[in-house]
Amino acid sequence: MEDTATLDHSADVYEPSLTPDSLGKLGMWLFLISDAMSFGALLAAYGAIRAGAAEWAPPSEVLGIELTAFMTFLLICSSVTMVKALEAIQNGNQRRMCTFLGLTILGGVIFLGLQAYEWTHLIKHGLTLTTIPHHGLSGAEISGSVLFGPTFYTITGFHGAHVTGGVIYLIVILIQGLRGNYTAEYNHKVEILGLYWHFVDLIWIMVFTFVYLL
Repeated sequence: MEDTATLDHSADVYEPSLTPDSLGKLGMWLFLISDAMSFGALLAAYGAIRAGAAEWAPPSEVLGIELTAFMTFLLICSSVTMVKALEAIQNGNQRRMCTFLGLTILGGVIFLGLQAYEWTHLIKHGLTLTTIPHHGLSGAEISGSVLFGPTFYTITGFHGAHVTGGVIYLIVILIQGLRGNYTAEYNHKVEILGLYWHFVDLIWIMVFTFVYLL
C-alpha cells in the first residue's frame, strides 16, 4: 500500500518535459538557426564575389550610409520596445504591453518605408541589377562592380521580407493582446515573437556592417 501511494504521488507531481511553451521556443530556435544559415550563405557569397572582383566600388560612394545608420538605430530601438512589451505582460500589464508592441510595429513600418525610399532613390540614380552610378568612380571600379546591384538588392530584399513578416507577426500578437489573450502566467507567444524580432534586428546589424560599411 505504501509503495502504491508513493507511485500515485509521483504520478501526481509529474509534469511533461515538452509543453506548448517549450515546443514553441524549440520550433522558433530551429527556424532561426536554419534562417541564420541562409543569411550566412548570402553574406559569404557576397564576400566571395567581392573578393574575386578585380575592382569593387566603395559602398560609401554608392549607398547612403547616413540613412541606413538611422535605420539601424531605429531597429535597435524597436528591439528595446519589444523587450519592454514582454516585461510588461510578465508583470501582468496588458495595456503597457500593447503600447510597446505598437511602438515596435511603428519602428518596423518606418524601417520598411525608409528601405523603399532608399531603393527608389538608388534605382533613380542608376543602381540597378545591371548598372551602377559613377559618382567619380574609375572605369575599373564600375566594370568590376557589375554584381554590386544584384548582391545588394538580394541581401537587403531578403532581410526586408523578414521585417515585413515580423511586422505582420507583431500585428497578430497585438490584436490578440488587445483581446486580453495574454497574462502574467500565459505569455510565451510574446516571448517567442521577441526571439524572432531580435533575430531580425541582429541580422540587419550584420548586413549594415558587411554591405554598407566594409
